[in-house]
Amino acid sequence: MQATTIDHSRRRWLGAIPALSGALLLAPGFARAQGSAYPHRPIELVVPWQAGGGADVVGRAFGAAIAKYLPQPVVVINKPGASGVLGLGDVVNAKPDGYRIVLSSTELTFLNHLGLAKFSYKDLRPIARLNADPAAVVVRADAPYATLEQFLEAARKGDANIRVGNAGHGSTWHMAAAALAEKTGAKFNHIPYAGGAPAVLALLGGHIDAVTVSTAEVSSYVAAGKLKALAVMADRRVADGFEKIPTLKERNIDLSIGIWRGLSAPRGTPDDVIAVLKGAVAKAVKEPAWLEALAKLHFSTDTYADDAALEAVMARESEFFKALAGKINLSS
Repeated sequence: MQATTIDHSRRRWLGAIPALSGALLLAPGFARAQGSAYPHRPIELVVPWQAGGGADVVGRAFGAAIAKYLPQPVVVINKPGASGVLGLGDVVNAKPDGYRIVLSSTELTFLNHLGLAKFSYKDLRPIARLNADPAAVVVRADAPYATLEQFLEAARKGDANIRVGNAGHGSTWHMAAAALAEKTGAKFNHIPYAGGAPAVLALLGGHIDAVTVSTAEVSSYVAAGKLKALAVMADRRVADGFEKIPTLKERNIDLSIGIWRGLSAPRGTPDDVIAVLKGAVAKAVKEPAWLEALAKLHFSTDTYADDAALEAVMARESEFFKALAGKINLSS
C-alpha cells in the first residue's frame, strides 16, 4: 500500500515538470540565468555622419574604450545624410532592446523645429553625454579682419557676399552662423558641406570666407597660423590654444552655441538594459585611451554627463532652438 502511494506521488510530480519548465521559461530573469544576459550579441552604434569626421572618430574611439566593460563588441555603422536625420531616425524606429543605439548630438534638439525631422529628442532615451565643445568664428590668417567687429561690419554690407561654411543644411554649425547673423544684423551666404572638416578645408582653399565649427576642428590650423579665430561661442574662454580668443559675450553678443555628442537608445528601452550601458559608459569615459583620443583631436575631456543631466541639457536646448528657429531664415 505504501509503495503504491509513493509511486502515485512520483507520477504526479513527473507530470508537473513540463508545466513547471514552461513557467520558468516565462519567469523574469530566467533567460539571463541561462547565459543570455544583455548583451549576448554585438551592439550596433549608428553614427549619423560620414566616416572620417569628428563624430565618426568619437564613435569609434568610444566603441574601443567601452569594449573592456561589455561582454560583446560595439560595432560602428555610419548612416549619414540630412544633417543627421537618417541616422537618428533609424534608431528612433529601431527595436528598443539595446542592440541598436546612436551617437546623438545637438542636432537632435532642433531638427524638428526646422521641419527637417518628425521626431524630437523625446523619441530617444539618453544614456550619457560623452563630450561637448563650443563653436568658433574662424577666417583665413590672411583675411582682412583683425577682429570680430570688423568681420561683422563687412557682413552687414548688402553686397558683401560673406560665404560662411557649415556642416550641412540644418546642422549645428549652420544654426550657429544663422544665430550670429540674427543677433548682429550680419548677412551671410551659408555654404553647406558634408561635415565640419570639409568646410574647414574649403576655407583653407579660399573657397569660402569663414566657418562656424567647433574649436577642435580648427585647433591645429589656428596653432599653425593658417587660420585665425575671431571669437568663440562659449560662456567662458576656451583652453588648448584659444585662451586669447574672446567669447561673443565679451563682445556684447549674448550667444553661446556648441556641440555635444552622446549615446541614446530608442525610447522604451528597458531600465535594466540602460543600467548596463550607463555603468559601462561611466567606466569607459575614464579609460586613458579614450581620454588620449579626445585630447589628440583637441576635444574637451571633462564634459561627461549622465542620462539625467543630458536630458536636462536637451530640454533646455530644444526650447532655445525652437525660439531661434522662429526668428531665422536658414536659406539666406
